[in-house]
Amino acid sequence: MKRYFEVVGEYEELPLLERPRLPMRQTAGSAGYDFYNMYDVTIPAQKEVKIRTGIKVCMPKDEYLALFMRSSMGIKHHLRLVNCVAVIDSDYYNNEDNEGEIIAVVRNEGEEAFTIYRGERFLQGVFTKYCVVDDDDVKGVRKGGTGSTSTD
Repeated sequence: MKRYFEVVGEYEELPLLERPRLPMRQTAGSAGYDFYNMYDVTIPAQKEVKIRTGIKVCMPKDEYLALFMRSSMGIKHHLRLVNCVAVIDSDYYNNEDNEGEIIAVVRNEGEEAFTIYRGERFLQGVFTKYCVVDDDDVKGVRKGGTGSTSTD
């Protein structure tokens, strides 16, 4: 199976300059694919905001995409992902009830509001392989978005 990013369907009809930018690495030695903000968003001090990326990702079944705040956002601007590291599973892509748009919940730990502007890089995603135990026999199927892997 191939690995690739694509624009979520609802954004495909936007004029080209308004569509989300696909994530990309900045150097040949970069592990992370930088995600670009698709609209200006201001995060108040000590608050959190959901930021839609307009991007979904397809990858082999034995991989996940780990999302981190870019170092500059965390160190210089006191921003963090609410769950510290977001895990995007391979079955999040185009599942039964959700196209798989990657959405980040970002918290501003600083004392002043901070704006992430359209086109600014704010997240980075790193593809990671994982293993399962030999007797793993899970047959559950994802049917939705965030938090939908529970079978309870």
